[in-house]
Amino acid sequence: MRFPYVFSLVAAAVFASLPVAQASTLIYCSEASPAGFDPAQYTSGTEFDAAAETLFNRLVQFKRGGTELEPGLATAWEASADGKTYTFHLRPGVKFHTTAYFTPGRDFNADDVLFTFERMLHKEQPFRQAYPTEFPYFTDMGLDQNIAAVKKLDDMTVVFTLKQTDAAFAADLAMSFASIQSAEYAAQLLKAGHPEQLNQQPIGTGPFVFSRYQKDAVIRYKANTGYWKPEDVKLDELIFAITPDAATRLQKLKADECQVSGYARPADLVEMKKDPRLKVLEQPGFNVGFLAYNTQHPPLDKPEVRRALDMAINKQAIVDTVFQGAGQVARNVMPPTQWSYDPRIKGTAYDPQQARQLLAAAGVKPGTTLNLWAMTVQRASNPNARLSAQMIQQDWAKVGIKANIVSYEWGEYIKRAKAGEHDVMTYGWTGDNGDPDNWLGVLFGCSAIGGSNYARWCDKGLDSLLQRAKTLTDREARIPLYEQAQRIIHEQVPVSPMAHSVVSQPMSTRVDGFKINPFGVTGFYGVSLR
Repeated sequence: MRFPYVFSLVAAAVFASLPVAQASTLIYCSEASPAGFDPAQYTSGTEFDAAAETLFNRLVQFKRGGTELEPGLATAWEASADGKTYTFHLRPGVKFHTTAYFTPGRDFNADDVLFTFERMLHKEQPFRQAYPTEFPYFTDMGLDQNIAAVKKLDDMTVVFTLKQTDAAFAADLAMSFASIQSAEYAAQLLKAGHPEQLNQQPIGTGPFVFSRYQKDAVIRYKANTGYWKPEDVKLDELIFAITPDAATRLQKLKADECQVSGYARPADLVEMKKDPRLKVLEQPGFNVGFLAYNTQHPPLDKPEVRRALDMAINKQAIVDTVFQGAGQVARNVMPPTQWSYDPRIKGTAYDPQQARQLLAAAGVKPGTTLNLWAMTVQRASNPNARLSAQMIQQDWAKVGIKANIVSYEWGEYIKRAKAGEHDVMTYGWTGDNGDPDNWLGVLFGCSAIGGSNYARWCDKGLDSLLQRAKTLTDREARIPLYEQAQRIIHEQVPVSPMAHSVVSQPMSTRVDGFKINPFGVTGFYGVSLR
């Protein structure tokens, strides 16, 4: 069971003051507070929903509800024959947001693209020196190593030069981390001595303009009335009512105190579907929930120990209890809908007796304690991580392993996990761009340690396969390399794949135009209220 969420007096007062939505104001009951509003710094949907999907644009973007690329801040782009040079032609007349803290003096141009990517590429870049931070997605995918240069041909043309062909490069630039920042705003902050405000007082070109944020309570946005794609802006106001407790989100949705809610519990979906004022959109999830073993912590550095822990878990029982019919046991580290998925990998059978034998042979004594971290937020890939952890705790006790369940506030959880403090942690992943490298490279690549490689596992043979696969532009030629990579991961068990879920999105029947994003983020482009 999740711990009940106790509202602070301040948060309660803010929620009490939230208006019941009018025709032009939509309230979204989100599940957690974002750590900030600079998408390049984060890998979590919480920050992407609050920033990338509301405030920013990318050079290229995914069509709403799909995986196909379409023009964003670039109207067109082309790649050279060898796949190492990409030329982007920028959209004229795009304006950055005007707020109480910034008034743009010019339209979007190539200088903004250069600032956005040079900040991630070069540690000596002046803004990054003044505001040191990491860019986990950018480095996890090796873009910091592969982008040789970003050059401005003129105000409306930018050229990226790569060291090696990267078949997923254009799709990578449609991801949240590649959101385009204002170089002019960054210069203003740098001059004022407050570069950190880029992450707390954001300026973008997106459909909504940042208004106010109160942690653990509310984020307010207003419509960008000068948006370059006006048909996507159909709301005057957008409000994120931060509501960590799923039961409270359900109550607010039924009372029309919010019109869209994040991450409903499976049991609540049954009740929602019976309410004539609500509707639930559903589609197969492009996700996987998993346990990551910190392979730098003995005895988890031994593959046979990880394999024993994996086969000691009754995954079907967890899926039945936690997902309640809205999920399936994961046999692989990618979902079956991802191209190059290897169906020959059958997963690990539940076998506690053999698990005990493997642990004994590896010298793991009965009573060995492991810290098992449980997420405090709901995700499509795991709607109740604490209950999952409790069931794993019981399974491991049967093979002599004592699991000590640990939880932190979401931002702290991610920060500590990236630092490698965990033994074992619950986590999940939803694909970001439809490419296999987004699963295998980002979660298991050597360069992703300290980023999204929470297993902190580096296999040079796997890394070589993944690097080679990225350089091939022929999909059919890439498939066998990714299949071989999946087999290595299955054999070495840096993670235990747990489940793939069905994604459900509850909302008021008054909401029009909402589309589930296959990549797990929540956007309000083109959404209106009746």
